[in-house]
Amino acid sequence: MRSTSSRNRKNRAAKTAAALVAGALALSLTACGGDDDKSSGSDTTAKETGTVTLPKLNGKSLEVAAVWSGAEQANFKKVLAEFEKRTGAKVTFVPAQDPIVNFLGSKIAGGQPPDIAMLPQPGAIKQAVDKKWAKPVGAGALKELQENYSQGWQDIGKVDGKQYGVYYKAANKSLIWYNAKVFENAGATEPKTWDELLTTAQTVYDSGVTPFSVGGAEGWTLTDWFENIYLSQAGPDKYDQLAKHEIKWTDPSVKDALTTLAQVWGKKDYVAGGAAGALQTDFPASVTQVFTGGDQPKAGMVYEGDFAQVNIVQAGAKVGTGAKVFPFPAVGDNAPVVSGGDAAVILKDSEAAQALATFLASPDAATVQAKLGGYLSPNKSVPNSAYPNAVQQQMAKALIAAGDDFRFDMSDQAPQAFGGTPGKGEWKALQDFLKNPTDIAGTQQKLEADAAAAYGG
Repeated sequence: MRSTSSRNRKNRAAKTAAALVAGALALSLTACGGDDDKSSGSDTTAKETGTVTLPKLNGKSLEVAAVWSGAEQANFKKVLAEFEKRTGAKVTFVPAQDPIVNFLGSKIAGGQPPDIAMLPQPGAIKQAVDKKWAKPVGAGALKELQENYSQGWQDIGKVDGKQYGVYYKAANKSLIWYNAKVFENAGATEPKTWDELLTTAQTVYDSGVTPFSVGGAEGWTLTDWFENIYLSQAGPDKYDQLAKHEIKWTDPSVKDALTTLAQVWGKKDYVAGGAAGALQTDFPASVTQVFTGGDQPKAGMVYEGDFAQVNIVQAGAKVGTGAKVFPFPAVGDNAPVVSGGDAAVILKDSEAAQALATFLASPDAATVQAKLGGYLSPNKSVPNSAYPNAVQQQMAKALIAAGDDFRFDMSDQAPQAFGGTPGKGEWKALQDFLKNPTDIAGTQQKLEADAAAAYGG
């Protein structure tokens, strides 16, 4: 992790990963001040219905930018609506494009930055601070963070020891979802190791269904595949070193991971639509095509995080019955546990912006979205019962049980030019590798050249 690099934390990673996986194995068994509002007299505190005290903000307006779309955006708007109800403020959601730092740059250059941006990468938070866009969170948000978050989740929102990010949304990115009917028809079982996954894939293939759906049109899904294999195979220390570019992408450990990855990507007819089809399949479609089509869906399994539940529900499948899940299998000694997340960062400092950051750091906001499904919060004060099904509740328990010990998405820790830009860097290199998974050395060289440029040598 970029900002939690203590040796003690590293050495506990394997134990924590094992604890998280043990929890996840049960998944498939169930499913600072601005303008004060003087118009309301001396009553400047909103009526409270939750755990956090918020100011009255009648007449104030805010803009919040995020790349979320579809159901994810709709659900977050319900959280913003709750903030509006409790404060009297008006909040507008601004749809952003990837990479969001470029989107924000154009808004700031035009003199119209949003008040808050939801940033999906620690690297993006650092860029926003380096560019002097980001403002530190105030005492209210700090109080909520200290009461409700492990130190690790606080730390990844810090730059040079100062808190800029409030991690509102988290993700368990070490899951493989499957069509339960396909597995039943094929006689396939849930694998625990990589070799068992390959056996399960062959069993599904022999039943007449393509094993895997891959959303290769979006490079981030491919980086997630790589990271899970690399963390399990190379181990947490190497993972941290590669994340910081302390070792090169030409390292033998990267060769090993790409070789392992090619056992799926390079296997004829194992990927729905082949490489060409996968490269035209976005993430939502990669999920829905596993859970539509009756007994003959386009694929039997899809790798991605807990947030895939939103798309599964949209496909008409029920999580825990028609759609089941197992942890990403162990390639090495331990199964991988990779997390991701989105942080609220203030770009225009005001009483209203600080109040919204405080709200998003509270269990009140997270509980609203938790009830809607397809969402995990790193906030340990969110009641587990808020999550809508046993699968989601197990995921939430595993996330909170991790405490400070977890590995954050590697590409999200990288400079955005390398780890978070469509058509460039790691995204493009892995899309090219999906197209030609025999070119391991060439892929390593391209990754290293792009990483060296982005990290500055």
